[in-house]
Amino acid sequence: MTLWQIFVLSQVRLCENLSYEKLHAHAMNHLTQRCLLGVGADNGGFTRIEFEYQNIYDNVSALSPELLKELNEIILEFGHKKKFKKKDKVALRLKSDSFVVESNVHFPTDYNLLWDSARKSMDAISKYTKKYDEIGGWRKLSNWRQELKGLMRELGKASSSGGKGKKDREKNAARGYIKKANALVIKLCATLDGLPIKDIEDLATVYSLEHFIPLIKKHIDLVERRILKEETIPHEEKLFSIFETYTEWIKKGKSRPNVELGKKLNITTDQYNLIIDYQIMDHEQDRDIVLSLADRILAKHKVDVWSFDKGYWNRENIPILQLAVDKVIMPKLGKKNKAEQEEEQSRVFKKYKNFINTI
Repeated sequence: MTLWQIFVLSQVRLCENLSYEKLHAHAMNHLTQRCLLGVGADNGGFTRIEFEYQNIYDNVSALSPELLKELNEIILEFGHKKKFKKKDKVALRLKSDSFVVESNVHFPTDYNLLWDSARKSMDAISKYTKKYDEIGGWRKLSNWRQELKGLMRELGKASSSGGKGKKDREKNAARGYIKKANALVIKLCATLDGLPIKDIEDLATVYSLEHFIPLIKKHIDLVERRILKEETIPHEEKLFSIFETYTEWIKKGKSRPNVELGKKLNITTDQYNLIIDYQIMDHEQDRDIVLSLADRILAKHKVDVWSFDKGYWNRENIPILQLAVDKVIMPKLGKKNKAEQEEEQSRVFKKYKNFINTI
């Protein structure tokens, strides 16, 4: 397999969340995808090119973040030398910006995440009861589901409504919800120890239960502390999705949307619109990554202009960057003195701030 084929297959698997079996089926039978892979429409008398399952698995699973960065360097070098005929002495004009790659999640609250954890646990039990007749004690599984969902909705209605006695209504709804959820946890734990494991599907179901039961307990604790004990929950204790657990609650100072749920990604591009560097930010602000970003880029490239937005500003970043970069365009965050105001109103500053420059 070529690097391009490995890259295409990895992107298809990621974007469509495919198993390797389904990915193999796509590579063998999906006409448009086979064209992307460079094996054509399998006509014209040529021998059909086929992909072995194990070949796909071995290569796509080996595609690491380090290898992706190496591929980006190859593409970057080709673009500079072959496409844009860039000479080695020509310095780069860079722009760094970040955006949020949003997770596919509903708006998170502790009580609806408790419901998510509970329903996924009950889904796992349902698989077992359908497969094994000897799994007893769950004849009223559908009633458990209906009652928990009803209690969750009752708490949500009490939380969102107003009027006299709101706090009492909310606490009463939370007590009923927590009591039922605790009873479910006891029942799930009692059942878990006796579940048979006869194949890989059973093993996956048990792992699922072992994952979701602690999440039920966690969110019972959060609901109890927040509503009944009226505590303020520290941000680092909160979870914003039980499925995409990497999801962060991101505020970027915008009015719309004022909150985004996902992961921040920093992209640095040059005057040819080629990606020089990218970085997934893990609980970091824009201003926190500037120096490490500069270390990576300035070790490989000569840069004469580098523009940022004001989210990257702090007192240390500009003078350190100016040691290696002629023009650092970084608007100040907060109140400006007269010299700073004049600088940011200058023609050159405005030009590179908006990256309106010609090649």
